Amino acid sequence: MNLVIQGGALPTFLLERIVAATGAEAVEPRPPQVVRLRGATHTPAFAALQPLIEAERLDWAFIEDGKKLSDFGLICFDMDSTLITIECIDELADFAGKKNEVSAVTEAAMRGEIDYRESLRQRLALLAGLDARVLARVFGERLLLSPGARELLEACQNAGLRTAILSGGFTYFTERLRIELGFDFATSNELEISGGKLTGRVVGDIVDAAAKAHHLARLTDELGLRQEQVIACGDGANDLQMMAQAGLSVAFRAKPATRAQADVAVNFGGLDSLLNLFD
Repeated sequence: MNLVIQGGALPTFLLERIVAATGAEAVEPRPPQVVRLRGATHTPAFAALQPLIEAERLDWAFIEDGKKLSDFGLICFDMDSTLITIECIDELADFAGKKNEVSAVTEAAMRGEIDYRESLRQRLALLAGLDARVLARVFGERLLLSPGARELLEACQNAGLRTAILSGGFTYFTERLRIELGFDFATSNELEISGGKLTGRVVGDIVDAAAKAHHLARLTDELGLRQEQVIACGDGANDLQMMAQAGLSVAFRAKPATRAQADVAVNFGGLDSLLNLFD
């Protein structure tokens, strides 16, 4: 395996300890601020050094030697707080004067403390009666791509990967992002609107963790791919089932429980830092 450490200057004393802990055969500095240790092994001694690495605000990941981005055929993203910086439902709630109430439920759901379906019902009920025109304001005024998202997406598209947004968020946003960024697929929840106002419900069944995993499995099958050819990026408990369907699961600035179950955790860098993992 290769160990890639990136995001800043790696102190010499720490590098020496990491080499000793992993038994790395070679150290390859790769500007800017990337170090690749070839022939490294994830040992208990390395695990003991992780707090020191993270204290330097460095990201690290073990990746199979010789792995290329073009070895994959599909990359999928959660939307809220992964592909984009905001939680759309929290910003909608802000226009309703209920952001604190909705954000508290969102955080609990992200940590896995509340069933996602129930959390969505609770939050949507608080938005009942909100003018649907605020959807356009959230998209135009508050929605920003996460750092490195555009660069990672373009690199994946250039390498021949198909791309998907699999979200428990809302179609108003996922469809616009799909068109604007050239995603191949997108699925999410459709807000019910009546008389120009949100009803506090969705149309059809809720897209939850199980549905996201189902859609990823379906896409993998339809594209004739193997599981190991799939990358899945997410940040919360609602992404874990989807991430488990992928050959490479990526936790992006995620909750601790999500980081613990991911193959790769990006805590400090942008999404495009994934590109430094591959040969």
